[in-house]
Amino acid sequence: MENNQRHKGHPISRLTAHIVWVTKYRYKVIDGEIKIRCRSLIKQICDAEDVVILSGVVSSDRVHLHIDYLPSKAISDMVKRIKGRTSRRIQEEFPHKSKKYWGRHFWATGFGVWSTGNITDEMVQRYLEHHRAPDNNNDNVIILE
Repeated sequence: MENNQRHKGHPISRLTAHIVWVTKYRYKVIDGEIKIRCRSLIKQICDAEDVVILSGVVSSDRVHLHIDYLPSKAISDMVKRIKGRTSRRIQEEFPHKSKKYWGRHFWATGFGVWSTGNITDEMVQRYLEHHRAPDNNNDNVIILE
């Protein structure tokens, strides 16, 4: 198996995605201390959620993240937690920004996510061949082809 795969219990995986979300009304409000704090909060939340940030950018009106996550995590739940916690903390710590936002929403609804595949057909074939091998004592293996 590739050495950049994650082992957590029984699953072995390498799931990566590019996620983007924007501020409400695309206001360019992420600047200075807010940008630094937003970055810090995102890193803390991802660490707590066992999500690895491969790269990312916090811009004045949006966030881009390239992440590695476990199969037990749903991307929609991860983004919901990140957006919710950062919104709440930023509005608490920088109350002057909440004047632009009524209803206590800092981020726009929704997000974009794209899989960033990193596995080839050859790698899948090697994995399947490993499980077809007679030394695995799989007398009841059914090959789907």
